Amino acid sequence: MPRLRLTAAAALLVAAAAVTAAAGQEARQVPQSDAQFRLSFAPVVERTAGAVVNVYATRVEQQRQLLFSDPLFQRFFGEGSPFSRREPRTRGALGSGVIVDPAGIIVTNHHLIQDASDIRVSTNDGREYAIEVILDDPDTDLAVLRIANAAGRRFPSLEFGDSDTLQVGDLVLAIGNPFGVGQTVTSGIVSGLARAGVGVSDFQFFIQTDAAINPGNSGGALVDMDGRLVGINTAIYTRSGGSMGIGFAIPANMVRFVAHAAETQGEIVRPWVGVTLQRVTSDIADSLSMAEPKGAMVSQIVPGGPADRAGLADGDVIVGFDGHPIESEGEFGYRLSTKSVGEEAHLEVLRMSERLDIVVPMEAQPAPAPGALVTISGDTPFAGATAATVSPSLVDEFDLKVEAGVVIVEVAGNSPAARLGLRPGDVMVALNGVELNEATRFEEVASAGAGRWSMVLRRGNSILSSSFRG
Repeated sequence: MPRLRLTAAAALLVAAAAVTAAAGQEARQVPQSDAQFRLSFAPVVERTAGAVVNVYATRVEQQRQLLFSDPLFQRFFGEGSPFSRREPRTRGALGSGVIVDPAGIIVTNHHLIQDASDIRVSTNDGREYAIEVILDDPDTDLAVLRIANAAGRRFPSLEFGDSDTLQVGDLVLAIGNPFGVGQTVTSGIVSGLARAGVGVSDFQFFIQTDAAINPGNSGGALVDMDGRLVGINTAIYTRSGGSMGIGFAIPANMVRFVAHAAETQGEIVRPWVGVTLQRVTSDIADSLSMAEPKGAMVSQIVPGGPADRAGLADGDVIVGFDGHPIESEGEFGYRLSTKSVGEEAHLEVLRMSERLDIVVPMEAQPAPAPGALVTISGDTPFAGATAATVSPSLVDEFDLKVEAGVVIVEVAGNSPAARLGLRPGDVMVALNGVELNEATRFEEVASAGAGRWSMVLRRGNSILSSSFRG
């Protein structure tokens, strides 16, 4: 009997210890047995695949065609020949999308539907639907669509997961329509977080995964083992055109913000705080007695702006945003972009050896002064460009290195300005020898017409000069 009581007591202790350990651990577990290694992803796929759709986008492009097909003639005159004409050509794009609302709200990539004249989706059951675009946001490379002829249907949809809880090593599935072969599921892990330098959006904060992502997967779902949407697949690193095990997804928290803005406002009003940030180098970290070169240093503050009024100062290093660590200026931009106007951001700031908590109000960018924003039209190489007189908010938005001039804020797709190579963020310095300090002056010179153009612009830290006919 005593031995039996000792065994029972020991069993109780072991059970209590197991409960305590389980309570202190997260749901993530490495497989411990052969049976666990044989577990299937099929239940997750069954719950999620119906919410992933194929997206078909058609665009009409104007291409210059020579009137004569002789190869020697083509080599001599080229596309600029007077013996040529523009002819429309239809191009198709194939990708994926994710239904995030049973009413038929779909999230996909901006680059997939950009300049499309017709967009359709087909669901997992083979039905095809026309759609309408309710929000297209090039800054995040996201677009929000609505099924137009749903007739009151309720569609399978995915619940958003919290992408901030992802950890490197977590299992994920990528669902999409690669190469148009049909819906395909691939598995992998989260290979990295907060990746920058991908180049497909203004906010460089991507989930990296080794789940195979190929052309056609753009706009598709990255889901976790609970079947929640944790990212929208958007880009791959490749030398062959196919998957090399390095894919990138837009975090679900960004996707949720854009989808919510589309459904409630029909547009995104991003907050502005009035600061210019720079990378914290090793030298800067050493001078501030920081253990590592992390954070975003304030290099310029707009007088009277939200950051100025909140008490931020030049030289402050922002190391936290609403409890999330900030390791780079790009990470600050991502966190800021998921906030709404009217909210507040709680910043953790290093000022010399002192740590401060500063609360910054989220405010809309100030409206440009009358005449400070122009759109160029007419028979000019600059048609399709929207330009603005440089203002503190534009310096902040485009991270400009100047405080005066004319900045290109938007370039219409397939416009003369786009074919000229103008990009948002370019600063027009001079045109045909005329120094440009106001948008209206740029409009006057660009619309005056000329047989030959001479242009000087600033792009980042470089000054570019070019002469051309037009």
